[in-house]
Amino acid sequence: MCLGIPMQVLETDGILARCTGRGEERMVNLLLVGEVPAGGWVLVHLSNAVRELEADEVAPLNDALDAILLSARGENTDHLFADLIAARETAP
Repeated sequence: MCLGIPMQVLETDGILARCTGRGEERMVNLLLVGEVPAGGWVLVHLSNAVRELEADEVAPLNDALDAILLSARGENTDHLFADLIAARETAP
């Protein structure tokens, strides 16, 4: 399974960007998405930005990644999906 990691651009020269996300910092190739300004967000796979992200997409992606890690350890993930659980409980 391939996973993308949301990362925020700290600085860029237009081709490479220094990005941070999920507790790490790395150089990311921007050739697939074009220039992204500092402060922008990208979805990173194998140190390549595969698409630019809107700021409101970042938290749900990080929640999904957290859920994968918690599930792998056999831990509860309900708090990450409270909105979905609430919708299911109020559905007719």
